[in-house]
Amino acid sequence: MKPILECIPNFSEGRDMGVIKQITDVIEAVEGAKLLDVDPGASTNRTVVTFVGDPEAVIEAAFQAIKKASEVIDMRKHTGTHPRMGATDVCPLVPISGISAEEAVKYAHKLAERVGKELNIPIYLYEQAAQTPKRQNLAVIRAGEYEGFADKIYQEEWKPDYGPQEFHAKAGQTVIGVRDFLVAYNVNLNTQSVRRANSVAFDIREKGRLKTEDGTPWGKKVLDADGNPVREAGACKSVKAIGWFVEEYGVAQVSANLTNLNDSPLHVVFEETRKSANHRGLRVTGSELVGLVPKKCLVDAGYYFLQQQGVSLGVSEEDLILIAVKSMGLDELGPFDPKKKVIEYQLESEERQLTDLDQREFNNLLASDAPAPGGGSVAALVGALGASLGAMVANLSGNKRGWDHRTAEFNPYAIQGQQLKDELLFLVNEDTAAFNKVMEAFKLPKKSEADQAARKQAIEDASKYAALVPFRVMETAMKSYDLLKAMAAEGNPNSITDAGVGALCTHTAVQGAGLNVEINLGGIEDQVFCNEMASKVKNLVESSTKLSGEIMEIVRSKM
Repeated sequence: MKPILECIPNFSEGRDMGVIKQITDVIEAVEGAKLLDVDPGASTNRTVVTFVGDPEAVIEAAFQAIKKASEVIDMRKHTGTHPRMGATDVCPLVPISGISAEEAVKYAHKLAERVGKELNIPIYLYEQAAQTPKRQNLAVIRAGEYEGFADKIYQEEWKPDYGPQEFHAKAGQTVIGVRDFLVAYNVNLNTQSVRRANSVAFDIREKGRLKTEDGTPWGKKVLDADGNPVREAGACKSVKAIGWFVEEYGVAQVSANLTNLNDSPLHVVFEETRKSANHRGLRVTGSELVGLVPKKCLVDAGYYFLQQQGVSLGVSEEDLILIAVKSMGLDELGPFDPKKKVIEYQLESEERQLTDLDQREFNNLLASDAPAPGGGSVAALVGALGASLGAMVANLSGNKRGWDHRTAEFNPYAIQGQQLKDELLFLVNEDTAAFNKVMEAFKLPKKSEADQAARKQAIEDASKYAALVPFRVMETAMKSYDLLKAMAAEGNPNSITDAGVGALCTHTAVQGAGLNVEINLGGIEDQVFCNEMASKVKNLVESSTKLSGEIMEIVRSKM
C-alpha cells in the first residue's frame, strides 16, 4: 500500500483570491501532491486548503505554501473573526493509509525544523506531534493570538519547538502537528423534529447529556461532590454530534464529527444511531458523508455488514464499498460515487492502466510491437489469477450449503486471496511503469560530465527498481501457496481442480517473474545487489517448485 499523507493548512487570508491562488499554485507545482479543496471564508478572513499525496511530496508542498504565505500575507494588517497567530496559522498532517501516526509525527518534525531554519518562523508542535502535554491543545498554544505573541513568545514556557524565539511581525507564528482524520457524517431520520434528533445525538456523542434524577431532560440535575453537574457519556467515543433540520431535504439529521476512526468507525456510529432511533420510535432512513473519506472507512463497514449476514467476507474491494453504501444508505440523498468520495481513488491516475483494459484490449496490446507490457506484467497477472482461484475456492467452501458452520473458518483465506489478487494486479501496472522509468533514464541528457554522471545514476536506480518489481511479484505470489494448499486439502471438493490450476498459475508467476529479475540484473553495476537478488530468486523458484508439486499431489489424490 502506497503511503498517503493529507495536509490541511489554514492560511490567514480569505478575501483576496489572488493571494490565495499564489499559495495554491505552489502546492499544485509539487509533483506527487494533489490539491483537493480550497475553502475561503470572508468573515473569518481565512482559507482552509486540503491536499494529499506521497509524504515527501506533501511536506515539500506544505513548506512551499508556508513560504509563499509568509511572503504574500502581512499579519500586521490582518483582521478576521477566527482566532489566528500566523500567516500559516495551523498546518496539521493526517495519515490516510500506508503510514502510521508515529511516521507522520516524524514528517511533522522534519517540516517544522525546515520552516524554522530556512524561513525563521517560530514553530510550535501540537496534538500527536506535541513534545509536552501542555502543547497538545491548539487553543492553548494560540491563546493571545498574533498580537499576544509579541510578549508571549519571550516567556521561557513558550519557547518555540523550532525556529527563533523571536516575534515574527510579518508572518507571525505557525503550529504544525499530526491529528486523526475527521469525518463529517450526517444520519437521516424519519422526523422533522430537531428536539428528537438531538435526543439521538446526545445518546451517541461522547459528551452525552447531563444526568438528571428522574432521567428526563427537565428533571433535577445530579451533582457530584464538588457541586458540578454529572454527565452520562454517550455510546461513541471521539464523536461530537447535534441534531438539526435540513430544509433542503425536509428531514432532521444527526450531524456528527468523527474525530478518531479507531475509537468509533463509521459503521459503529451508524449502528449506534440506528439503535437509539429505534429505541425512540424513530427510523434511520439513510446517511451522507460530507467531504472525502479514507478507503478503509468504507471497506471496514463493508466487512461489518457482510459479517452480520453470516456470509463470506472474501469479496472484492468494489463489492465491500457497495455493501457499505447500501447498508448505510449513503446514496439516499443523492448519487454516491466512490471515485469522488474516497481519497485514495482521487489520487489514482486519470490515464487508463493495464488493469483497466478488457481482456481483448490487453491481449491485443500484448500481441503488438509495443515493448511493454511484456512478460513481467503477464507474470504478475498470472499470479493474480492464481490468488483469485484460491479466493474462489474459499468462497465456494464458506458459502457451501451444509458448510455454513465453517464460514468463519474459510473467511481468512478468502480475504487473503482478495488482498493478494489486488497487490498482484497493482504490480501488473507497476512492472510496465518500471520499464518506462528505465527508458526515461536512457533519454536523459549527456552533454556535460555532470549530465553523464546523473544519467548513469538514474539508469542504475531505474534498473534496480525494474528488478525489484518482478521480485516483489515473486514474493507476493509465494504467499498464495498457503492459501491454495489449505483449499486443496480442506476446501470444497468440487473445486479441487481450481486449487490445482491456482497452484500452476502461481508457479508460472514465480518462474516468469524470476526471469524478469535476472534479465534486469544484467544492466546493473552494483554486483553486491545483483548477487543477493540472484540468490534470492534461485531460492524462491526452488521453493515454488516444491510447494506447487505438493499441492498437485493433493489435487491428484482427490480427483
